[in-house]
Amino acid sequence: MRLADLGDRICIIGQSGSGKSTLAAAIGKRLGLPVVHLDQYRHLPGSQWQLRPDDAFAELHDSAIRTERWVIEGNYSKLMPQRLQRATGLIVIDMSTGASLARYVRRALQPAGRRIGGLPGTRDRLSWSMIRYLLLNTRASRRRRRAVFDESTLPKVFLSGSPATRRFYEGEGLDLP
Repeated sequence: MRLADLGDRICIIGQSGSGKSTLAAAIGKRLGLPVVHLDQYRHLPGSQWQLRPDDAFAELHDSAIRTERWVIEGNYSKLMPQRLQRATGLIVIDMSTGASLARYVRRALQPAGRRIGGLPGTRDRLSWSMIRYLLLNTRASRRRRRAVFDESTLPKVFLSGSPATRRFYEGEGLDLP
């Protein structure tokens, strides 16, 4: 499946640290699509990842998916059904736990403001709770995302690991991170 087959409303899901934000930005640039980073809708800017109230998050999410063109990255499974109903294409990124953990550590150590899709006014910091989450939840989350992929009737792409993701970037003429 090619990027051109995915239409003008592309949903990208994958575990934390898999590269969803970076891929969404590259696709948005290549296709001229507005990019929505759901973490920025879910959390309050400048708050060190304080959650926005559920109803306010759902309102922002639903407003974004009602538009005609977008690439949205993020999971948030409670809101995924309506997002997938509006989507014209799906990309699932499936990285190993080790790769996701390494990407998380690397982004937490980079200078403030350099993370694509990061929370405005907030610098990522290493968090033991996030490391624990990545170590303990990635396998079950991978199974859930695989089921979403398998059950979807949308045009779709499954990127299994860094080599497949890099080949997708190169094959579609996307700017490499």
